[in-house]
Amino acid sequence: MGIVILLLMLAGVGLMLTRKLPTAFTLVLLAVAIAAVVGAPFTGENSIIDTVLQEGAVAQAATMLAVLIGSWMGKLMAETGIASTLVRKIVEFGGDRPTVVALGVLLVSALVGTVTGSAPAAMMAGIIGIPAMIAVGVPKTTAAGTILMGIAAGMPFELPIWQFFSTTLNLPVDTVRGFMLKLFPFAVVFAVLFVLIETRRKGVEHTWSLAAPGERSAADRRRNRARQLGDAPWYALLAPLVPLVLALGFELAIIPSMLAGVLYALVTTTRPREMSKRLLRTLYGAFDIAAPPIALFVAIGILLAAVTLPGAVEALNPLVTAISPGHPVIFVVVFALLTPLCLYRGPLNVFGLGAGIAGVLISAGIYPAVAVLGLTASYNQVFGVADPTSTQTVWAAQYSGISPQQVMVRTLPYVWCVALGGLIVTAATQL
Repeated sequence: MGIVILLLMLAGVGLMLTRKLPTAFTLVLLAVAIAAVVGAPFTGENSIIDTVLQEGAVAQAATMLAVLIGSWMGKLMAETGIASTLVRKIVEFGGDRPTVVALGVLLVSALVGTVTGSAPAAMMAGIIGIPAMIAVGVPKTTAAGTILMGIAAGMPFELPIWQFFSTTLNLPVDTVRGFMLKLFPFAVVFAVLFVLIETRRKGVEHTWSLAAPGERSAADRRRNRARQLGDAPWYALLAPLVPLVLALGFELAIIPSMLAGVLYALVTTTRPREMSKRLLRTLYGAFDIAAPPIALFVAIGILLAAVTLPGAVEALNPLVTAISPGHPVIFVVVFALLTPLCLYRGPLNVFGLGAGIAGVLISAGIYPAVAVLGLTASYNQVFGVADPTSTQTVWAAQYSGISPQQVMVRTLPYVWCVALGGLIVTAATQL
């Protein structure tokens, strides 16, 4: 029975890789198929309808809400000029020094990455940051990679990610936060190394072009709008730090911390009589941004409910136990070599089939949940930067006038080292 489940998972990977079905649809179909194979009843306890579809669909509700609020704050930062002001100030400070400008944009990208991820984060930092870097001679691939490496450097402090791992792995937020603090230095060091090495490796390139005229005009419109907004007040630029200070310094719950960030961004940039309209307008816009990840989190919850059914755990336990490395050194070596499997929506992508595999590893008792956290969070650093199918990578590459595969080739060695660092920490502390 376990072999059949693995074959179903492979079929799911094939559907996602060939883009026959969207990831969310594939995960739901896979969950129903697994539940049916292990003999789950149609309704009742541990059933397809009530357990897998009903309970699984809402299992990630806290994560969905955190993603929505993060998107809301990101939308506010974009509309009020907070994000564009941060980038402009950094560019003005850097002058015509390519490395300094790139390091500054990296810093802003990291701040934005703590608020929201994916394409919205890349756009907030990149709409001004990418042309500014290229204008002072930063190579196009390095400019796109700088945005992505910066977002990844901020990812350990992205509160929706904390909520996702907490819910998915059934861990306290404090535990997730503790590991993310250990992962953060690796993400920062290799992000800075990326900028320092890549800005010097090919020298100065004074070129700028976008992939197509339509894209150029759209980008120009965004930049012009950013200029028209003017600079946000200096104290408004602290908005990305508000949720972090509350969640880290005062250990406030994630959703209230993020709501406080939304209110701070609003109050410091908006006149009282305009607050209500801006709140509603940006909230409605946030739903458009958050809809794709929310649909994915619904599917992930359904898949997790299926792979943790008693029949699925019983069927998969012998197989997973046999192939999972137990010695800390072998754990690091094996999973470091398997890192590319989180790319191209592969089986170790935590926002896909990797979530199901994580659930199996925990429910079967193969590894403690904290070790699985270390494994999945380390892989997530790679996926968020180097995966040519991730939305932020596609946007940053196309906006820079290069292909996502070029970004993958240039950034993968650095984020692979970040993942290796996370795996070493995991093995040293949890195995």
